[in-house]
Amino acid sequence: MITFNKISAALAVVVLFMFIFVSCSEKDRDQQVAPKADATANDKIPAEVIDQFIKLGFDVSDIKMIEATDPLTGKATGKKNYLLEGDIVITPENLKAMTGSDIHSHGAVNEQYRTANLVSGSPYRIIKVLGYNYGTNALDAKMTTALKYAIDNYNALYGSTFGLRFSLTFGSNTATSDIVVYKVTGSAGGQAGFPAGGNPYKWVQIFSGTSAYSTDVVEHVITHEIGHCLGLRHSDWFNRSLSCGSGGNEGTAGVGAIHIPGTPAGHDPYSVMRACFNSSETGEFGTYDKVALRYLY
Repeated sequence: MITFNKISAALAVVVLFMFIFVSCSEKDRDQQVAPKADATANDKIPAEVIDQFIKLGFDVSDIKMIEATDPLTGKATGKKNYLLEGDIVITPENLKAMTGSDIHSHGAVNEQYRTANLVSGSPYRIIKVLGYNYGTNALDAKMTTALKYAIDNYNALYGSTFGLRFSLTFGSNTATSDIVVYKVTGSAGGQAGFPAGGNPYKWVQIFSGTSAYSTDVVEHVITHEIGHCLGLRHSDWFNRSLSCGSGGNEGTAGVGAIHIPGTPAGHDPYSVMRACFNSSETGEFGTYDKVALRYLY
């Protein structure tokens, strides 16, 4: 997810009486907060599970248990999932698969990263994306436009070096969709998870407050969350302060933070997969986001 610097933000409110968010270089950021779902405190999660997430490279400082429900009907499934880093949902099945992998990343280096879980079927797989447009979870007009732009970002990669294509429809029938993008109440940002069973993570939440920003910013958030659905991790997981203005390493390198060859050493300020966003985002992939996705698919 994506954040902003609170001291400068407060000054901006007093002096300018307008948006508190400025460019990344000015480090004016404020934490994007996910909706307060029914969550279990950190101390209710077994220590061995927290240790597994640490070894996989995740920041466990805000880990929660959330009720697994149908995201749109709210019907409980009787299961619980883990929520980490504000926008990453990990099912117990995801965790088992990741801890059982023998693929590792060694050292806290500064490249693009993926999880051990990826989408199968490339090349030539079509990922069916649904923009949800019914009831209180319907995308607003700005989100609808931004989703179209985000899907264009991914389809622009399609070719001999990228084998996934994305179809986009709007409606309320989620049954046949691979990814469903919908609105929930919240400050700004989004939430998604990682692939499982060779399929992308299905549910992408976009918080209602995101539409206070430009269409480009909303496009950025949606593109970022779909990146998680395909298995991408935050590109600056090793030092969140690089994009968030505060925070550190999300965890030691492990199976959950696998370096993608061809991406550079050093911080990439243009990556759409940075942990935090700002109000000047263009909504477009950085050069090495494209390299990463083409390498994987």
